[in-house]
Amino acid sequence: MTRTDSLQPGPGIDSSYAWMRLAISMLLATIGAVGMWAVVVVLPAVQAEFGVDRAAASMPYTATMVGFAAGNVLVGRAIDRMGYWIPALISSIALSAGLLLAALSTSILQFTLAQGVLIGIGTSVIFGPLIADISHWFNRRRGVAVTAAAAGNYLAGALWPTIMPTLMKAEGWRFTYAAIGIFYLV
Repeated sequence: MTRTDSLQPGPGIDSSYAWMRLAISMLLATIGAVGMWAVVVVLPAVQAEFGVDRAAASMPYTATMVGFAAGNVLVGRAIDRMGYWIPALISSIALSAGLLLAALSTSILQFTLAQGVLIGIGTSVIFGPLIADISHWFNRRRGVAVTAAAAGNYLAGALWPTIMPTLMKAEGWRFTYAAIGIFYLV
């Protein structure tokens, strides 16, 4: 295949379609990784509101990472069976529901469960599965493509902790979580 063949429109390995798919994957990862970063931003406010020590306030983050790990396995299996879009839709709904339920939580336990079960698993669809998918669309630049797909998660780590404090200062952490949940659902 010549260099110009790889840039022909339409689906195909190393095509312009593959690069467009990579750009969309990075955008999805940047938006979807909010679940991994939001809890870190609200941690001090959650700790103060629920009157718990730092160890108890850190449990929601731990639960999120456990849910994220389990979700990569569960969602990965679902994607192998159904393709990407149905599991992605279900995961998006889980992430949105988790953010909304976390905003309504009345205890650190409820907040932790929302983070681990819904937000952690919901967030998992934007990492492992996207990387696996992108790896099938590239031969010559596979390493760059996989790295770029993974970078969406880290772009989220730069974006969300920058946006959230402003909204938290104006409206509080609960409103911020609910707003992100609604934004993500839309």
